[in-house]
Amino acid sequence: MKSTWPLLLTAWLFAILSTAGALFIGEVMLMTPCTLCWYQRIAMFPLALILGIASYSNDRQGAVYALPLALSGALISGYHTLLVAGWIPKTWIPCGAGVSCANQKLEILNGVQIPWLSFAAFLFITVLVSIYLKKTSK
Repeated sequence: MKSTWPLLLTAWLFAILSTAGALFIGEVMLMTPCTLCWYQRIAMFPLALILGIASYSNDRQGAVYALPLALSGALISGYHTLLVAGWIPKTWIPCGAGVSCANQKLEILNGVQIPWLSFAAFLFITVLVSIYLKKTSK
């Protein structure tokens, strides 16, 4: 069981990094998040707490609680990624008044947009937690 602990720790580090990045973009760069970004934050912020506690105590139950959050975040960010890429019609945007979910203005690493990074983080956390749960099943 000790060899599985780094999986939870790595998932927690990704959740912390993602949470810090979202807070930096919103609070330091003063960029208002769109509706889909808010939904992704709703899934990611608790992951930082749940995975932190689970990795500290090597608790399988924490990973069980984290998996649905990671999966829902991956689905939302995957949809957002497809929307930004133009593969989903802009009429399917759940955003109302305010910041557009389809027009992202922040790119890093030569064109990588924030929804893509969010999708990668959620997917990576989902994979790590799934592997952890598989290895610790009784």
